[in-house]
Amino acid sequence: MRRGAFRFAVVNLGCKVNRVEADGFERLLAGRGGVPSSQAEADLIVVNTCTVTGEAEKKTRKAVRHALAANEEAPVIVTGCATEIDAAAYEALGSRETVVPKAGMALYLEEGAFLSRPPAGAASVLPADGRTRIGIKVQDGCDNACTYCIVHVARGRATSRNADEAVAEAVALARAGVREIVLTGINLGSYDADGLDLADLCRCLLDETADLHGPDEEPCRFRIGSVEPMDVSMDFIGLLAEADGRLCRHLHLPLQSGSSKVLREMGRPYDAEEYRQLVDYLRTMVPEIALTTDIIVGFPGETDEDFADTCDLARYAAFSKIHVFPYSRREGTPAAECPDQVAPDVKAARAAVLRALSDKLAAADRAARAGTAELALVERPGHATTESYHEVAVDPAAPVGALVAVTL
Repeated sequence: MRRGAFRFAVVNLGCKVNRVEADGFERLLAGRGGVPSSQAEADLIVVNTCTVTGEAEKKTRKAVRHALAANEEAPVIVTGCATEIDAAAYEALGSRETVVPKAGMALYLEEGAFLSRPPAGAASVLPADGRTRIGIKVQDGCDNACTYCIVHVARGRATSRNADEAVAEAVALARAGVREIVLTGINLGSYDADGLDLADLCRCLLDETADLHGPDEEPCRFRIGSVEPMDVSMDFIGLLAEADGRLCRHLHLPLQSGSSKVLREMGRPYDAEEYRQLVDYLRTMVPEIALTTDIIVGFPGETDEDFADTCDLARYAAFSKIHVFPYSRREGTPAAECPDQVAPDVKAARAAVLRALSDKLAAADRAARAGTAELALVERPGHATTESYHEVAVDPAAPVGALVAVTL
């Protein structure tokens, strides 16, 4: 790749794992002299795709077409989950587009043969694109086969990153002053490398970064991006209780449905009562814990009673945030072939009800924490995010990226 400066734009769609991967593309390009820019002014555009639902697939195609239209000269590299499912469909979108498997992206970007335009501007270094919370991908792929999901096809079998590599990356980030590191994976709770599970990895990370901070700084903390209910071990819960907030007492615990019937048809390996019992144990062992979740509404065959069960379980779990997803048919999945698809207006109505419930539960969780103290990560001047993932106002003079004590 040319050592002079060139301009690049990275477009990311989809999950937190995709975001972490896109951050890696940005750092790689910046390390070789690139500077971030708008798509219209870029010498190179990278689109990191998502294919989790039919709607995500539509957004991905739209993003690729937009990149091609926004800049009539720059090569467009398309990578990610959507291209793993149907590379030919993306190759056909434009002559300036190249589909690159995600596993080969680092080598492809390093070779840099696609840069045909002269570099412009001055060289620059991209320090994590201004983000104060940095992710580390420690796991990829999934061995489950939920009937609505095609990610296990796009990503392949579950694999785990070597613990020493993950720890080395976390140590480097902590030395550089990063105060919150997020562990991500497609099925993070299945982490299994060199005999270590997720709890073991977290212990290593906490131990190796405990002293990597200044005398007036808090040590860096770790946040779990998302973990499936069946993968939350008693050992992990014990560590969550013992880590004194360095392992954030906040879990994103996907529910998807509060109906055992729907969960069974989704191919989820737990029922509503098992999820309820996990919530009970978490709140007993870690009273300060905040729980957020994903819920799909309008899955094929979901009745009014099934939806009511979902709302009941959401209230019981007292989620502080619900990410609501109206079911979107994804070609190639068993659920897409089901004859009992739910009408769009019914899905929309249920989504509205659940989003309103989410707002109510969030306010209740915030109110329940009033008067309690937490460390908050300063995201921008005057604004921070607490350990429990609530936004709070802080002194505008507090340094961006610092952990500061707040009372909610």
